[in-house]
Amino acid sequence: MKVQEVMTREVTTVAPEASLREVAETLVRHGISGLPVVDESGGVVGVVSEGDIVGKEAGPEPERSLLARLLHGSPPSKLEARNAAEAMTSPAVTIAPSREVAEAARLMTEQRFNRLPVVDDDGRLAGIVTRADLVRAFLRTDAEIERELREDVVERTLWIDPSNLRITVENGEVALRGRVESKADADLLEHFAARVPGVVSVHSTLRWKIEDPGVPESDPRVPAPPRSR
Repeated sequence: MKVQEVMTREVTTVAPEASLREVAETLVRHGISGLPVVDESGGVVGVVSEGDIVGKEAGPEPERSLLARLLHGSPPSKLEARNAAEAMTSPAVTIAPSREVAEAARLMTEQRFNRLPVVDDDGRLAGIVTRADLVRAFLRTDAEIERELREDVVERTLWIDPSNLRITVENGEVALRGRVESKADADLLEHFAARVPGVVSVHSTLRWKIEDPGVPESDPRVPAPPRSR
């Protein structure tokens, strides 16, 4: 499943010059915790969140000693921020609409983000994906999961002949049975099945015709690490 299938396309944004009061009013009005900061061309230049507002309200941290400042440096504080551009986190971590939902989930987990702006090839905002979107993507029927496994994973991604496979899904639990060409195919199929949104577990009893050490690093079907923009 791709990010474009679960993202929200109508996104609330603010301009870099928006005052922090305007940012706070927008967050409260729409009941959201953060939003992209977008320039005149539609490019995402950062993300501003309620944490940036709360941090300013908390006031300055206790003054560090001269030795601590010399050892660790003294980064610019957001306490003096007066608009979105000065308070936002930049550059924004973004994702392309064609990336897998699993990659968005991994990025959000690793970076501890609640949302990711979705941008096109020119860096313009195309939508936003949130943790709530990912939770909704998990609530799929067994039939939808099975269809994605057969059509998207087996046939389009891994180029495996489905005639010797038996795939069943019950309450999100996937069972893979049958025969594939090699152990690499069996390993990849199990790996990709576990990444399909809605899959709770994968149990494989696949057999293979050719014994090999597993998936080579050069296999073109091995997914590349997600890239952030």
